[in-house]
Amino acid sequence: MWRWVRQQLGFDPPHQSDTRTIYIANRFPQYGHYTPQKFIDNRIISSKYTVWNFVPKNLFEQFRRVANFYFLIIFLVQLMIDTPTSPVTSGLPLFFVITVTAIKQGYEDWLRHISDNEVNGAPVYVVRSGGLVTTRSKNIRVGDIVRVAKNEIFPADLVLLSSDRLDGSCHVTTASLDGETNLKTHVAVPETAVLQTVTNLDTLIAVVECQQPEADLYRFMGRMTITQQMEEIVRPLGPESLLLRGARLKNTKEIFGVAVYTGMETKMALNYKSKSQKRSAVEKSMNTFLIIYLIILISEAIISTILKYTWQAEEKWDEPWYNQKTEHQRNSSKILKFISDFLAFLVLYNFIIPISLYVTVELQKFLGSFFIGWDLDLYHEESDEKAQVNTSDLNEELGQVEYVFTDKTGTLTENEMQFRECSINGTKYQEINGRLVSEGPTPDSSEGNLSYLTSLSHLNNLSHLATSSSFRTSPENGTELIKEHDLFFKAVSLCHTVQISSVQTDSIGDGPWQSSFAPAQLEYYASSPDEKALVEAAARFGIVFVGNSGEIMEVKTLGKLERYKLLHILEFDPDRRRMSVIVQAPSGEKLLFVKGAESSILPECIGGEIEKTRIHVDEFALKGLRTLCMAYRQFTSKEYEEINRRLFEARTALQQREEKLAGVFQFIEKDLILLGATAVEDKLQDKVRETIEALRMAGIKVWVLTGDKHETAVSVSLSCGHFHRTMNILELLNQKSDSECAEKLGQLARRIREDHVIQHGLVVDGTSLSLALREHEKLFMDVCRNCSAVMCCRMAPLQKAKVIRLIKISPEKPITLAIGDGANDVSMIQEAHVGIGIMGKEGRQAARNSDYAIARFKFLSKLLFVHGHFYYIRIATLVQYFFYKNVCFITPQFLYQFYCLFSQQTLYDSVYLTLYNICFTSLPILIYSLLEQHIDPHVLQNKPTLYRDISKNRQLSMKTFLYWTILGFSHAFIFFFGSYFLIGKDTSLLGNGQMFGNWTFGTLVFTVMVITVTAKMALETHFWTWINHLVTWGSILFYFVFSLFYGGILWPFLSSQNMYFVFIQLLSSGSAWFAIILMVVTCLFLDIVKKVFDRQFHPTNIEKAQLTETNSSIKCLDSMCCFSEGETACASVGRMLERVIGRCSPSHVSRSWSASDPFYTNDRSILTLSTMDSSTC
Repeated sequence: MWRWVRQQLGFDPPHQSDTRTIYIANRFPQYGHYTPQKFIDNRIISSKYTVWNFVPKNLFEQFRRVANFYFLIIFLVQLMIDTPTSPVTSGLPLFFVITVTAIKQGYEDWLRHISDNEVNGAPVYVVRSGGLVTTRSKNIRVGDIVRVAKNEIFPADLVLLSSDRLDGSCHVTTASLDGETNLKTHVAVPETAVLQTVTNLDTLIAVVECQQPEADLYRFMGRMTITQQMEEIVRPLGPESLLLRGARLKNTKEIFGVAVYTGMETKMALNYKSKSQKRSAVEKSMNTFLIIYLIILISEAIISTILKYTWQAEEKWDEPWYNQKTEHQRNSSKILKFISDFLAFLVLYNFIIPISLYVTVELQKFLGSFFIGWDLDLYHEESDEKAQVNTSDLNEELGQVEYVFTDKTGTLTENEMQFRECSINGTKYQEINGRLVSEGPTPDSSEGNLSYLTSLSHLNNLSHLATSSSFRTSPENGTELIKEHDLFFKAVSLCHTVQISSVQTDSIGDGPWQSSFAPAQLEYYASSPDEKALVEAAARFGIVFVGNSGEIMEVKTLGKLERYKLLHILEFDPDRRRMSVIVQAPSGEKLLFVKGAESSILPECIGGEIEKTRIHVDEFALKGLRTLCMAYRQFTSKEYEEINRRLFEARTALQQREEKLAGVFQFIEKDLILLGATAVEDKLQDKVRETIEALRMAGIKVWVLTGDKHETAVSVSLSCGHFHRTMNILELLNQKSDSECAEKLGQLARRIREDHVIQHGLVVDGTSLSLALREHEKLFMDVCRNCSAVMCCRMAPLQKAKVIRLIKISPEKPITLAIGDGANDVSMIQEAHVGIGIMGKEGRQAARNSDYAIARFKFLSKLLFVHGHFYYIRIATLVQYFFYKNVCFITPQFLYQFYCLFSQQTLYDSVYLTLYNICFTSLPILIYSLLEQHIDPHVLQNKPTLYRDISKNRQLSMKTFLYWTILGFSHAFIFFFGSYFLIGKDTSLLGNGQMFGNWTFGTLVFTVMVITVTAKMALETHFWTWINHLVTWGSILFYFVFSLFYGGILWPFLSSQNMYFVFIQLLSSGSAWFAIILMVVTCLFLDIVKKVFDRQFHPTNIEKAQLTETNSSIKCLDSMCCFSEGETACASVGRMLERVIGRCSPSHVSRSWSASDPFYTNDRSILTLSTMDSSTC
């Protein structure tokens, strides 16, 4: 019973074994005792709440936040004890915050429910009781046979049983899962592939045993046991047999598959799990400030409580004649009375903690994130991709980046591969105009140093070769040359996973292939651009891959069709760094073709021109080309039988299958004969060099983490500006032991200390990095921190993440950013403080798992220097301003207690207490935090050094925090004592001789405070739009209108109305108006004086940029503010004041930028709310 309860609550999964057994069509055994495993249904649940648990679950989640829980405690205290303020003052803001958040989350979850119901209610066809039945997707059970038609999406994870093709194959696209648009081929086992009708499938008796569900999209292990004529046949099942939910059937009329994973156990659903929560530096600072203000609050409450009892030590103040104690009060416990008074003061001062800060910050981040998506400068027209924001919580972190870790292929480069050169049996060739050109004379060539090999289709005519002026060779040598090139390009044409549309291959004739004919007729699809480039190159040179027909791979050599039987594919994996195919040639020979990195191929070779090829590979790498080596091996019949047996055993194993397969692959891929090497070019993306240089100028260190060999990586680093030619390049390569690595690191550290050069660059490979991270982390990090650029090559994905982790936990705790485009970059993207995915050609895994996604690396500069800068300045000011205005709000309340014998009398009316943060002062700071541009975006992007001014969280430093806090206290003192000196000496300020009372005094303080804190926000605003004007001056106007209505009417639903006619009476006094103006000016004058002093004597780089004149003949405050040359004296004074404050209005400006700008030809950002014509300026 207890276990059942735990299962229902989700603590114990219903199945505990490592494997699951699935009876196809749910035909359970009729004999013996069998307890079927329980599996979940096929419902997809992406929603978080239900009708029944929404209220308790949402409230629980919201009250886990410290501020919400704190205000809940305050509200409960107000209900339990006699406090000076109504419970409404805390309850209403708390209710508002909780309700708004609950409505937002409830609406989002309602949309998820609608989406889930649409998916779960989709019609599907299932084979039941010998017929095809229509049902809903949510009703599919594990074991059901499901029919899926062309272009339909698979409703569950299915093991393919059969298709409309005799070989049981089908094509799918997984674009919705991993972004890869290429067609992937899946195959059924031979025994079920022939069962193509519902009637035949109804006779199938089979059992599938497979692993329990896991999130890895590319991993599946299982086996199928088929019973035929009382005989059991076992077939292995792998990823090629599994059709994933969310994938789409293509180029296949229909398929039948058995459901093995359903609902939330499908691989697509398991990948829904959220990433670890990232917290920005601003959020951490905000929590620190909250703790400080909590200490201030408790201190004020303790001081007030102690002073109250000190004051009441005198009997006349303990029990004055007008406030006699009851008998119960005289006999009550002194300790309980002290605690009660302390709690009452805590309630009185609790508004120093701004509850609305969290709501405003969340709203600012959510709304502010839209600006990134709307920015047309981050839109890539070719791919029709705009910037995406997956996590709005980290907007301001974009302005704090100190380290950028970037992938190379597809991130710095285009990931568009072009075949350039190759090495065949020790001879190097390059492609020029569709021809292979040999570098250096051939043994029998007497003319020049270049020999042309137009294509293999011309090599079959030896007499043509013998008389060719550009390629002379003897018949014997020609035959040998043909064989070498033929075998090399056949290896290229057969060792791959490229697909061809069957429609396109039908039109291919049997005539001779010309170099311009093959690529025009065929369109290849490949998950890897390298493979596509190589197969296309082979087609240009006469070895044309025509396509697959079942287990047959068809290749046309010199126009002659050859069929190779595909026996086995040894899939690529990052550990081996190679892939292989075993094929049977038309002659019956069993051949192994291997393709992979030279570090994984050359050590396994026992024949071929190994040394020459190694030299050629290094030369290719120095040119920045990507290299692959090709090799082959011929098997005897006995060797192949042994290999086939071992592969079958490893592939049918349910335990440790991957380890067993790795061992068999190693056994097969040895004793190879080297054929040669290929070199493809991956072009640099546009403006990569400028972007990296700008990052360096901004004080950001750039690290490149790549899997390429170090010569290729260094060459690309030099070409993209990551390394400079004048830079001192240090190398940590090919370290074999810990001691050797430590000695080398010590040498590098000494070189850095001794070499008096400006910049150092470090190159380290994956093997050496593993040793360095194992025992010498500190020494390695010291070397890295002293290098302005670091290149890590031959890196595994987890090594990338570990390097970033090391930098994150270093003593300086720098903010890191990782950017990449492939699945192998996901780990580092998730590890870094900010992860950015490139929407490239290696799928969308990186973009889906990132915090932000952009189409090109060059967009990183605007994302950091403009958006990051603005977001950080905005939210830093927002946080400081919130604490400032709440200090202004509560400090007069604290000071008032000194004049009312600490009787806990409130200075403000309860309605004012409630609405201060919700209505009167909320909108100006929110609009500021969304629209503020303290300096022009164009200037920020053209001057990356301005990024340094906001690094290391400088705007939220303790010094800045103390300035805002002290400013709040000083303004509060002016509010209180200015009002006190005005009306505190029994002075009549009304024409009829009446004097103001305590509510008028409090209202006067509150009025000055609302005007001052709003005007302070206006002083901080540099970028004025009509929205800013509306909310700034509208907030002050709303306060006056509201107060007139609130105090001018006797509201029947209010038990007491202390404010009746108070505000109207206050405004009827000319002295009060004078006092209000005087106090506001006095408060702001202090701030203006400080700004003047700082800008004159200690200007920051940003302030200097604001004051820079963009044209010597034009008077401009900064790049956003332009004025006419003719000015009146008043205008001149006003301009001088604006120069001091650093402000400008977009009404003065029209702006657009010249085509000579180094980064973007024009600023079309939504942030730029107006246009500027440079001729106008």
